[in-house]
Amino acid sequence: MRYPFIFILAVYIAFANATELTFELPDNEKQCFYEDLEQGAKFDIDFQVIAGGNYDVDCFVTDPLNNLLYQERKKQYDSFSHTTTMKGVYTVCFSNEFSTFSHKTVYLDFRMGDDDRLMPDMNRGAALTQMESTCLSIHEILKVVSDSQTWYRLREAQDRIRAEDLSERVHFWSIGEAIILFVVCIGQVLMLKSFFNEKKTNVATST
Repeated sequence: MRYPFIFILAVYIAFANATELTFELPDNEKQCFYEDLEQGAKFDIDFQVIAGGNYDVDCFVTDPLNNLLYQERKKQYDSFSHTTTMKGVYTVCFSNEFSTFSHKTVYLDFRMGDDDRLMPDMNRGAALTQMESTCLSIHEILKVVSDSQTWYRLREAQDRIRAEDLSERVHFWSIGEAIILFVVCIGQVLMLKSFFNEKKTNVATST
């Protein structure tokens, strides 16, 4: 299926070293992303299939020595967290090789490291003032709001694609029904016409 409004989108957000992107994964193909990480770095991966086929995809993550850290088959969505044990390039791959005709649209959220401190000069051992405590609370709430907006955006995109797919099927079904009705009407007219022709032939013969 083709969705002209689907395009590759990469957004870099400021809360942490994070990348969000939505990409199209054709049938019988695999797409990989690479990230050079230091030893002891923590990264989190969230992905979700928002369009295509049965909304499933294969996903696997490997370390610089090509050791398999994560592998899931035909998943619609999932999350994975890992702390690196060596420096090097880590690979995140998505595969649609099991599908012969269905394109997939996949959302990926890759986060590396912890969030930057809201107030770098703040001493963690000291008691927070009321203003600092309020700022931290607002910061945490805004993060929750941002995550909720991302979730609702994905749900909206998924529902919109399903609605457009259903609308396309209804459109073609309506065209098919119209053609069938037209053929049936023509057949009935020809059948009635043949009855009258037979009567005229019988009358002429008897005369």
